[in-house]
Amino acid sequence: MSQATRIPSSEHGINPREIDKKARSILTSLAKAGYEAYLVGGGVRDLLLGYSPKDFDIATSATPEQIKDVLPSTRIIGRRFRLAHVHFGREYFEVATFRAPHDDSGKGQVGDHGRIINDNVYGTVLEDAYRRDFSINALFYDLNTGEVLDFVGGMDDLKKLQLRMIGDPVVRYREDPVRMIRAVRFSAKLNLTIEPASEAPIHELSSLLSNIAPARLFDEVLKLFHGGMAVKTLELLRSYRLLEHLFPQAEKSLIEDAQGDGSYTRLVQAALNNTDKRIRSGKPVTPAFLFAVMLWKQVKEGSEMYRELGNPELQSVHLAATDAFAEQVKCISVPRRFSNMTREIWTMQGRFQFKNTRRVLSFLEHRRFRAAYDFMCLRAKSGEIISDDCEWWTLIQEVDDQEKDAMCKAFSNISKKGRGNRTGRRNKRN
Repeated sequence: MSQATRIPSSEHGINPREIDKKARSILTSLAKAGYEAYLVGGGVRDLLLGYSPKDFDIATSATPEQIKDVLPSTRIIGRRFRLAHVHFGREYFEVATFRAPHDDSGKGQVGDHGRIINDNVYGTVLEDAYRRDFSINALFYDLNTGEVLDFVGGMDDLKKLQLRMIGDPVVRYREDPVRMIRAVRFSAKLNLTIEPASEAPIHELSSLLSNIAPARLFDEVLKLFHGGMAVKTLELLRSYRLLEHLFPQAEKSLIEDAQGDGSYTRLVQAALNNTDKRIRSGKPVTPAFLFAVMLWKQVKEGSEMYRELGNPELQSVHLAATDAFAEQVKCISVPRRFSNMTREIWTMQGRFQFKNTRRVLSFLEHRRFRAAYDFMCLRAKSGEIISDDCEWWTLIQEVDDQEKDAMCKAFSNISKKGRGNRTGRRNKRN
């Protein structure tokens, strides 16, 4: 297809008022300055599917420097892929110059495995459309005419609810292996099937993810699991053999758990279900919790090993956590602010056994109590630990200080009776 199919507003139904007014102002300013400028990618796709877009990305014939001349609040970022971020206070919109196929210059380098090293060869809107990953992400909306420009059959794929790679899927996945992750994310989030020719190479090329910088994969993993469809995402990642290159310890734990009691699998399922519910309700979620769940079996077993070697309980958890993160960051880097919180969630699990008044009141005031409590209740729900603890700690958060003290004393009396009965039985046997 050498020319765009132009779909009028009467057929596609996009209301320009649904586009952020700041994005509209960028499009208008670039057009007035004589440049082509279109809303493109996920923003157009989501509007056509009836979703509210999170991002409004723009593609233009203007270079980053020309964008900055028109819009002085622009900051130019990136080396491998230079972009313009047009700022409105703390908010910014991404504006990219049309890309063309790679040439032999330093602006368009491709590495030994076919992965793009530099991507700064500029071109036309037609060339840019063919450079995009999936056809449904290569639709351009013209604010001036109200038309959608379709160069690659993206509208037909949207009607089929199908995800199709533009060009040769093997070549395109080799150019950027993260496209395999994006295929899973869009499939899960938008309930799309992956077109067979685009799906087949994923199984064979999944190992190429090892060539991607761990810092970049951290951002991609958050998009995967914090998109509101984490349970389905996990199923797809496992079926395409992608999880083993993102969370190798979790994949190993899930395989082992299938031959065990199944508690770790239930924990992961319960945690991801909970994450999906929170996101759909507009509640906050933290990456720390995701890593706490994914690495828990490894940390739990490692802690037991270190305790058997004579280390104190808390130190054993710390040592096991260090081991787990040392392996994980080979695949996905984890910013310290999140890894520290994950460690706290793990180390605080031991504190739920102590139920005297002083310790309980202190624990309830801890800044990470809620996260640790949620994790403990998920463990109870999965059958890893008894549910009594979750019920007790749930109730004690709801009562006043006098009732808290009474609950702690009641638990202490029950514990003493239990110890007394065990002592009596031992004396009787002797």
